[in-house]
Amino acid sequence: MNEKKPARDHSATTVTVPAVANTGAIAAVGLDLQEGRVIPRKQVWSWALWDWATQPFNTVILSFIFTALYLTTDVFLPPDIAALGEGDPIYDAGLSELSSQYGLAIGIAGVFIALLAPVLGQRSDAMGRRKFWLGLNTVAIVVSMLLLFFVQGSAQYFVLGISLVAIGSVFTEIAGVNYNAMLVQVSTPKTVGKVSGLGWGFGYIGGIFALVIVVVAYSADWFGVSEENGLPFRLVAVGCAVWSILFALPIFLNVPEVAPSASARAKVNFFASYGVLVKDIRKLFREARQTFWFLLASAVYRDGLAGIFAFGAVIGAVTFGFGFLEVVGFGIAANLVAGLSTIIAGRFDDRFGPRAVILFSLIGLVVAGTAVFALHDSGKIVFWIGGLILCAFVGPAQSSSRSLLARVTPAGREGEIFGLYATTGRAASFISPLLWAGSIALFGAQYWGILAITLVILAGLILMLFVKVAPKAH
Repeated sequence: MNEKKPARDHSATTVTVPAVANTGAIAAVGLDLQEGRVIPRKQVWSWALWDWATQPFNTVILSFIFTALYLTTDVFLPPDIAALGEGDPIYDAGLSELSSQYGLAIGIAGVFIALLAPVLGQRSDAMGRRKFWLGLNTVAIVVSMLLLFFVQGSAQYFVLGISLVAIGSVFTEIAGVNYNAMLVQVSTPKTVGKVSGLGWGFGYIGGIFALVIVVVAYSADWFGVSEENGLPFRLVAVGCAVWSILFALPIFLNVPEVAPSASARAKVNFFASYGVLVKDIRKLFREARQTFWFLLASAVYRDGLAGIFAFGAVIGAVTFGFGFLEVVGFGIAANLVAGLSTIIAGRFDDRFGPRAVILFSLIGLVVAGTAVFALHDSGKIVFWIGGLILCAFVGPAQSSSRSLLARVTPAGREGEIFGLYATTGRAASFISPLLWAGSIALFGAQYWGILAITLVILAGLILMLFVKVAPKAH
């Protein structure tokens, strides 16, 4: 290992903390092994392109097109109920039931993610086959999208549709654990923020391009393709799968496989891995207390960030009266702003430290969210300006959270720690939806949901203030 270079003095921009032994911050981490290395640009860009490659599953399949405009619409209602039309109580109840069953499927998927992510990450660390498992999960994502082609527009195919989307979401999250763990292979302590931001930014911008292609096809009446049995939407799913294949290839061709850490634990069977996990969590709490608390704090504010994207389009449509094209236009603008701001913020991450970027972003989110809530009666311009400001802070907060965790993760345990990162995020994923629904039910107006999401982010900000990071991780 190369001799470590003296760390730059960030005393003017970082928080002074006690000695590492007193703060619980980890002293020896995976990024230390990269000190002094020059990472080939081909590896960095190839790694970042994976985010671009798989983002259409989230943007096109989960958020805007396949699920919203096809899977949860009346084409999946029984014909006699669909014939009743909008406004009929039975028809409306049928649509609500579709959404409810879809939500249940995604909820079950979340449970599987929470249970599997840290153990599978731990096992990929021990076996030193991180890229191999990323490849398997990427193939599974692609297959789940390809199989959506067989989800015809009929009630009998609905369960197949929601099952495939839920299964795809599980593989996406598990793949993300290995992908995030590979961050330390393509970055150094001086570049980790920039590289992490590049990946997040590519993801947002890739989603934009995929969404624009779909919107153009939709506006052109699907270029003459028959709309019978939902064929255009099924072809969109196939297109997303092909997109993922093309742009995911570089990471497997150009980024080398990681070797097992010299300190890697002995291999155990799958179920015994849970016993190892419990012991490791206890050890993390004893020896790396601040990393443990960061996982909890980030789980709260990341749920608030997820709430912005989950309910943003609904807020625009209901509270601010956006039409279909305005909602889609805002979605494209939001992803563009988030992508560019994240790429730029990566450089601030390396200069001032990820904790500073996270805190600044969370403060900006709280201020902007409060303003949108307070000025909700002032017209659409409020949502255009305030909403885009919110999006400008979301990406940097996400990217720097990944960067911070990479900086304080011990060598050889990246997969496990990022698996815990995914699990804690899932464990807190009920907060924003419950506060959203509860505040609207209590006050009788949707705009109160804006305040609810803002309060979740504020709670995460307060928790983050108590997370101390050793100077070397700044």
